[in-house]
Amino acid sequence: MKTKMIRICLAFVWAIAHVVNAQSEIVQRQPDGKAGVAITGELKQWHKVTLTLDGPFAHERDTRPNPFTDLACNVQFTHESGAPRYKVPGYFAADGDAANTSAESGTKWRAHLAPDKAGTWKYSVSFTRGKNAALDGGGAAVKPFDGVTGSFTIAQTDKQGRDFRAQGRLQYVGKHHLQFAGSKEFFLKAGADAPETLLAYADFDGTSTGKPDKAPLKTWAPHLRDWKPGDPTWGAGKGKGLIGALNYLAGKGVNAFSFLTYNVSGDGDNVWPFVERDAKLHYDCSKLDQWSVVFDHATARGLYLHFKLQENEMDDNRLGAARKPGLVPASLDGGKLGIERKLYCRELIARFGHALALNWNIGEENTQSSDETHDMAKFLHDTDPYRHHIVLHTFPPQQDEVYRPLLGDKSLLTGVSLQNPWSKVHQRTLQWLRESAAAGRPWVVANDEQNPAGLGVPPDPGYKGHDGVAVEKKPKGSKAEGNFASKPYTLHDIRKLTLWGNLMAGGAGVEYYFGYKLPENDLLCEDFRSRDKSWDYCRIALEFFRTEKIPFSEMTSSNALIGNTEDNNSKFCFAKPGEVYLVYFPNGGTAGLDLSGAKGAFTVKWFNPRAGGKLVNGSAHSVEGGKTAALGNPPADATEDWLAVIRR
Repeated sequence: MKTKMIRICLAFVWAIAHVVNAQSEIVQRQPDGKAGVAITGELKQWHKVTLTLDGPFAHERDTRPNPFTDLACNVQFTHESGAPRYKVPGYFAADGDAANTSAESGTKWRAHLAPDKAGTWKYSVSFTRGKNAALDGGGAAVKPFDGVTGSFTIAQTDKQGRDFRAQGRLQYVGKHHLQFAGSKEFFLKAGADAPETLLAYADFDGTSTGKPDKAPLKTWAPHLRDWKPGDPTWGAGKGKGLIGALNYLAGKGVNAFSFLTYNVSGDGDNVWPFVERDAKLHYDCSKLDQWSVVFDHATARGLYLHFKLQENEMDDNRLGAARKPGLVPASLDGGKLGIERKLYCRELIARFGHALALNWNIGEENTQSSDETHDMAKFLHDTDPYRHHIVLHTFPPQQDEVYRPLLGDKSLLTGVSLQNPWSKVHQRTLQWLRESAAAGRPWVVANDEQNPAGLGVPPDPGYKGHDGVAVEKKPKGSKAEGNFASKPYTLHDIRKLTLWGNLMAGGAGVEYYFGYKLPENDLLCEDFRSRDKSWDYCRIALEFFRTEKIPFSEMTSSNALIGNTEDNNSKFCFAKPGEVYLVYFPNGGTAGLDLSGAKGAFTVKWFNPRAGGKLVNGSAHSVEGGKTAALGNPPADATEDWLAVIRR
């Protein structure tokens, strides 16, 4: 018996030693860094400037302290003039080259600045340690890292064209459109809402799928041909497919795309920023560095980043659902603002908030309570040094219930991301433009998902044998607006009533959703060429507003001026009264324009939304103010859609 007990004890000791040794092999502890600071990047206005501190050694999976919650690195950046001044959250960056090395440990801590001004910038590093110090403040100063200071010099930007670094950061300025801080131009978007699983990419470290049959990982193989020499990669040449996909979108002239950054338990169950699917307090440094390569390339290619922070299936507070919050393990803090949710928001802001054109979307088809939404929006606003645009998306039938309690000073939302039937985009856009303006905080209103959910924007005719016609029957007994019975429609209907329907209401633009019953859908899409012609129509619209210098940020929907007092889809008017009027005819025709409140002569030109190009003459070349003026007929087929441009 004694011998047996000794053997058991020895085996137990051996097992413990084995675990300790295994852990030591996994985490090779290194000395702390020496508090040196490196400033890297193109040191120019609006470019990404990276401060890297050689700080305390850590590993992604450390718990005492946890490098993400208990070690707080923040950097104060101040322009020599005294303004602007940014407190930028820093983050643990492993060995500083994790995108390429897949490192999980190291001594590098980072913060990114996108400087507004040329000149000298000073920095001061704060580094503290304490339970949840990164989220709640406090903690003890960690020397010699805390208090490190220095400076660097920024030159003027040298970028031109699509590159957002030529125009500066997009900002909410209390209007219905975002404005570039550098060029002062206002922004309209058009791009891809699908696939929501864009980041479920096999070339990213630590990426797997919980639903391999329904939502396999992507290769983006159809876009390998769009990658060009000189474009970024990571590791041993990884990333070419997704980088090529962004090149394709930019080459088509669109300027936005969206993606979920967390969808555990959702439709895809294949995107998360953690070291493991359920390790919510430990972030994957190499995966997130690889995401950053993609997002930085998007900024350089003029593509707006639509961050969808969570999916409906895991926001955990479904309105009208017969269940209580807190029952979905994937939900961060059961839907509330706790440690998990704060850390999630902080990590995304720290790593990607330097991007010049983005929005934080609190949730896709979100059903959190008003208080939970308010708290999350406030935390995003207070943590993000750049005060990026914050929006919310929810189901069509629940928009009144979800959005109204957040209007005006009830929240820090700056806009909404609408999901509506494709044929009701104009009316729903108008509703939230008007209600938000009346509440004293005008929202930026985009249409980012088109119902029916099974259809959305159809593929081009002929793509994979599809005829390009979308049609779906209404389920028996359904009364939900999102499942309305759809008449057959095509990409031309989307152009008329989704794209131009939003723009002519005064909306901020569109992103196109691909329904789950169609080829290259919201879960499986890897080929953006499936909607090649639709991207052309988006480019044509964006080029029109830019080339013709339309002052859209100063214009409002004025349908009553053309007799459309019900704001139906027959014809739309968008105007800056007395100066410029746009009148869009989705199905041809003509109209009289009430110019009784304007004086002088106005030219009448016509624009072709199908082919683009220069403005052309119709049957009436000019009209006089002071009365209702007949606009005449367009220059060609009057049954097609046309845009009349009436200018003083």
